[in-house]
Amino acid sequence: MQQDYLDRLIALSLDEDLGAAGDVTSLAVVPADAEGSGELVAKEQMIIAGLDAFVRVFHMVDAEVEVEVLKRDGDEIKPKVVAARVHGKLRSLLAAERTALNLVQRAAGIATLAQQAVTAVRGSKLRVLDTRKTPPGMRGLAKHAVRMGGASNHRFGLFDGILIKDNHIAAVGGDITEAVRRAKLNGPRLVKVEVEVTNFKQLAEAIEAGADVIMLDNMDDPQIREAVKLTANRVPIEVSGGVTLDRLPRLAKLGVDFVSMGALTHSARAMDLSLEIQTTKKSARKSRPAAPQG
Repeated sequence: MQQDYLDRLIALSLDEDLGAAGDVTSLAVVPADAEGSGELVAKEQMIIAGLDAFVRVFHMVDAEVEVEVLKRDGDEIKPKVVAARVHGKLRSLLAAERTALNLVQRAAGIATLAQQAVTAVRGSKLRVLDTRKTPPGMRGLAKHAVRMGGASNHRFGLFDGILIKDNHIAAVGGDITEAVRRAKLNGPRLVKVEVEVTNFKQLAEAIEAGADVIMLDNMDDPQIREAVKLTANRVPIEVSGGVTLDRLPRLAKLGVDFVSMGALTHSARAMDLSLEIQTTKKSARKSRPAAPQG
């Protein structure tokens, strides 16, 4: 994960939570010299992710907070397992708590759903991809979490992949051949050209035009089966639209190569993790760095 994305996300998240005045409750109630400690505890089984974000939130609030990371992103953990410990000024811990939890809970939810999707197609050639349907500002963290769950990333943004969709085709008069020609002529070299199609006529035109990948948009299972037959392994096929966990095993049997699943990032449930913070005496423990990211 590129750390500049993560740092900007954390800075924005802290700014919207703390504002200019800071944690006014803790400033009013908690003594300035009070110290505390806490444990990040799983309340359910999950694939943990976002631990680097969790650490960086505390260090952005207060560089002297000690964070001990006990698990690695991508680990499967069970209820009551402690994933990390924190120790430092109580005011700092309370100021960072919600932002740190928000990020790690959402990342773990994405990783867990991604792992479930990969499990559903295990034993087949089908690869599960994410999409650009990510919460604004969270794309780097979300796509990292997808990988931690064992799924794969589609393009990161509009800048690193060519995907010709219906609006692009309409912009050149509905001519897929012309759209592909322009993409190959004007687009970055070595970048594959993917074309979205909604019917068999468009499929045939996209193949003839030299598309590197075909995306079947919102086709049902019988249509997908026919599209695979018509394509005859000439071009890799991706399925998009209406993809659910229940449908994945059926898609795996149809012979397609990829399935893009927006739900991985836009509908993943935040995992249940708690951070119980208690007042403590000053600790002599040394700070440990975050676990390496996968």
